[in-house]
Amino acid sequence: MRKDALLGQSEILVLIAVLRLGEEAYGVPISREISAEIGRDVAVAGIYSTLERLQRMGLVKSETGEPTAVRGGRARTYFTLTAEGLRQLRASQRILQRFWDGVPKLEGRRA
Repeated sequence: MRKDALLGQSEILVLIAVLRLGEEAYGVPISREISAEIGRDVAVAGIYSTLERLQRMGLVKSETGEPTAVRGGRARTYFTLTAEGLRQLRASQRILQRFWDGVPKLEGRRA
């Protein structure tokens, strides 16, 4: 990934959810975490799509857990941020915060 590239909204949200969830970061909880914060449902398929893209970019890595009877013998795939993923997330946070700092207050303004 380019050093100065800004992550997209869905990528940022997924990375933050993975960071928040820690060892429990897999598709369904990631979707729930994001849905709870943004106030609308997020499709698990979209989460996995973003996770695959982040993995190709080297920002997350995955590990397959043990198969469980509850899941019909299927194993969950857990995700964690890589060092580069954390670095890119921090960079995106700094860029966005700097950009927002230059915006006049939004209170009382009409759209």
